[in-house]
Amino acid sequence: MQRGTMSSSEIIFLVEESPEGGYEAKALGESIFTEAESMDELRTMVRDAVRCHFEEDERPQMIRQYLQ
Repeated sequence: MQRGTMSSSEIIFLVEESPEGGYEAKALGESIFTEAESMDELRTMVRDAVRCHFEEDERPQMIRQYLQ
C-alpha cells in the first residue's frame, strides 16, 4: 500500500533543533510530529510515533531521520 509519495517500506523524518531546546521530527507525507530533549530520546519517540500511527501490517520497515 502506498501513502503519500513514500512506499510502505520507508518513512522519512526531517529533524530540526527546537527553538525551545531539544529536537523536533516531522514525517514527510504523513501527519506525524514528535519532539525530545536529545537525539537518542528522539529516535525512541519517532519509533513510538510510527507504531501508533500505522496498523502493524502497514507499518514502514525503514525509518530514516535527516538532521537539517
